[in-house]
Amino acid sequence: MTAHKKRLILICNDDGYYSPGIRALAEVAATYADVQIIAPDRQQSAVGHSITISTPLRANNVKMLNGMDAIAVNGTPADCIKLAHDKLMDRKPDLVLSGINHGSNAGINIIYSGTVSAATEATVLGYPAIAVSCNEFNEKADLSGCQEAAARMIEFVFKNGLPKGITLNINAPAGPLKGLKWTRQAESRYVEEYDGRMDPHNRPYFWMTGKFELLGKGEDLDVQTLNDGFGSVTPIQYDLTAHDILKTFKEIEI
Repeated sequence: MTAHKKRLILICNDDGYYSPGIRALAEVAATYADVQIIAPDRQQSAVGHSITISTPLRANNVKMLNGMDAIAVNGTPADCIKLAHDKLMDRKPDLVLSGINHGSNAGINIIYSGTVSAATEATVLGYPAIAVSCNEFNEKADLSGCQEAAARMIEFVFKNGLPKGITLNINAPAGPLKGLKWTRQAESRYVEEYDGRMDPHNRPYFWMTGKFELLGKGEDLDVQTLNDGFGSVTPIQYDLTAHDILKTFKEIEI
């Protein structure tokens, strides 16, 4: 395969270009294709699908700790993908990967995640895309299982493609991969508690705390699959229309 025809994989994340997770993902991707890394220049966890509209975006060439070249953007993960698509890439990618995130993006975390949103933005723009997350926040966590899961799904997408509007959301435990299962998003939520405190100037402020709550059970749920020690792959979509309910409501005059 000639150089100009070799596949190209674009990689992003929400933990920043310096994260161990993005290096681990880039190393896997490089065995399948040329790699272009365009990622936030700082931590952007839980920014969801937000984009920057009121301040300028800047993109700077940087060197990652593993020696790979990258472009760091002072924006959100979705900004990175949009800017890559319109301005920063000489050729369009064959696949977009986002991750490896440090922390699970299963259940309700999907809608908060900047990692997942980078992948879904790529899907919006017409690229096949995969988000990859490790069920462990420790940046020294063993990401080998996540790397294996990513490799399997890169091969899957290159062989089978993805339907229009579909993104793959992978989550896996730290350590060796026990197995990989197709799953659905678990119904879940966070039970927030805000810890009220006073600053040195006697002004109140709040830190969000709380806990994750799983609302349903099922062997095919992404959260349950992770709890059982397996990796999960959930096909997700950005079309938020409740199509079944819409059919019902259309029968009711308003």
